[in-house]
Amino acid sequence: MNRRAIISAAEGGVAVRLKAVPGAKRNEIAGVLGDRLKVRVSAPPEGGKANKAICVLLAKTLGLKLRDVEIVSGQTNPEKVARLTGLDEATARQKLL
Repeated sequence: MNRRAIISAAEGGVAVRLKAVPGAKRNEIAGVLGDRLKVRVSAPPEGGKANKAICVLLAKTLGLKLRDVEIVSGQTNPEKVARLTGLDEATARQKLL
Protein backbone atom coordinates (compact mmCIF):
# COMPACT_ATOMS: atom_id res chain seq x y z
CA MET A 1 0.00 0.00 0.00
CA ASN A 2 1.38 3.39 -0.97
CA ARG A 3 0.00 6.14 1.26
CA ARG A 4 1.56 8.73 -1.05
CA ALA A 5 -0.86 7.71 -3.81
CA ILE A 6 -3.85 8.60 -1.63
CA ILE A 7 -2.97 12.30 -1.29
CA SER A 8 -1.08 14.11 -4.02
CA ALA A 9 -0.33 17.65 -5.10
CA ALA A 10 -2.87 19.09 -7.54
CA GLU A 11 -3.43 22.45 -9.17
CA GLY A 12 -4.12 24.95 -6.37
CA GLY A 13 -4.06 22.37 -3.58
CA VAL A 14 -4.20 18.61 -3.19
CA ALA A 15 -6.13 15.68 -4.62
CA VAL A 16 -7.42 12.93 -2.33
CA ARG A 17 -8.44 9.51 -3.64
CA LEU A 18 -11.57 8.35 -1.79
CA LYS A 19 -13.68 5.22 -1.36
CA ALA A 20 -17.17 6.40 -0.44
CA VAL A 21 -19.53 4.34 1.70
CA PRO A 22 -22.94 6.08 1.66
CA GLY A 23 -25.78 5.10 3.97
CA ALA A 24 -23.50 4.49 6.97
CA LYS A 25 -24.56 4.99 10.59
CA ARG A 26 -22.40 8.10 10.98
CA ASN A 27 -20.12 10.40 9.03
CA GLU A 28 -16.47 9.50 9.54
CA ILE A 29 -13.11 9.01 7.93
CA ALA A 30 -12.63 5.28 8.39
CA GLY A 31 -8.95 4.95 7.49
CA VAL A 32 -7.08 3.63 4.50
CA LEU A 33 -8.51 0.99 2.17
CA GLY A 34 -5.96 -0.03 -0.45
CA ASP A 35 -4.91 3.12 -2.31
CA ARG A 36 -7.87 5.21 -1.11
CA LEU A 37 -9.12 6.95 2.00
CA LYS A 38 -12.35 5.28 3.14
CA VAL A 39 -15.07 7.81 3.99
CA ARG A 40 -18.42 6.80 5.48
CA VAL A 41 -21.40 9.14 5.29
CA SER A 42 -24.97 8.70 6.44
CA ALA A 43 -26.41 10.42 3.37
CA PRO A 44 -27.87 8.21 0.63
CA PRO A 45 -26.13 7.90 -2.76
CA GLU A 46 -28.83 9.79 -4.64
CA GLY A 47 -29.09 13.30 -5.98
CA GLY A 48 -25.53 14.12 -4.98
CA LYS A 49 -26.38 13.92 -1.26
CA ALA A 50 -23.50 11.60 -0.40
CA ASN A 51 -21.01 13.74 -2.37
CA LYS A 52 -22.17 16.84 -0.52
CA ALA A 53 -21.83 15.04 2.84
CA ILE A 54 -18.30 13.92 1.91
CA CYS A 55 -17.34 17.51 1.08
CA VAL A 56 -18.80 18.76 4.37
CA LEU A 57 -16.94 16.06 6.34
CA LEU A 58 -13.62 16.80 4.63
CA ALA A 59 -14.02 20.57 5.08
CA LYS A 60 -14.83 20.16 8.77
CA THR A 61 -11.97 17.71 9.37
CA LEU A 62 -9.43 19.92 7.61
CA GLY A 63 -10.68 23.31 8.80
CA LEU A 64 -11.53 24.41 5.26
CA LYS A 65 -14.50 26.30 3.88
CA LEU A 66 -16.99 24.11 2.02
CA ARG A 67 -16.22 25.97 -1.23
CA ASP A 68 -12.59 24.75 -0.97
CA VAL A 69 -13.61 21.08 -1.25
CA GLU A 70 -15.05 19.52 -4.40
CA ILE A 71 -15.48 16.09 -5.93
CA VAL A 72 -13.65 16.28 -9.26
CA SER A 73 -14.17 12.73 -10.50
CA GLY A 74 -16.34 9.74 -9.69
CA GLN A 75 -19.52 11.69 -8.94
CA THR A 76 -21.65 8.56 -9.45
CA ASN A 77 -19.01 6.01 -8.45
CA PRO A 78 -17.88 4.89 -4.97
CA GLU A 79 -14.27 5.59 -6.02
CA LYS A 80 -13.87 9.36 -6.12
CA VAL A 81 -11.24 12.07 -6.22
CA ALA A 82 -11.70 15.23 -4.17
CA ARG A 83 -9.72 18.43 -4.70
CA LEU A 84 -8.88 20.49 -1.63
CA THR A 85 -7.94 24.08 -2.34
CA GLY A 86 -5.80 26.22 -0.05
CA LEU A 87 -4.12 23.29 1.67
CA ASP A 88 -0.67 21.76 1.25
CA GLU A 89 0.02 18.06 0.80
CA ALA A 90 1.84 17.64 4.15
CA THR A 91 -1.02 19.17 6.15
CA ALA A 92 -3.62 17.08 4.35
CA ARG A 93 -1.60 13.93 4.97
CA GLN A 94 -1.15 14.77 8.66
CA LYS A 95 -4.86 15.43 9.27
CA LEU A 96 -6.33 12.65 7.13
CA LEU A 97 -3.90 9.76 7.53
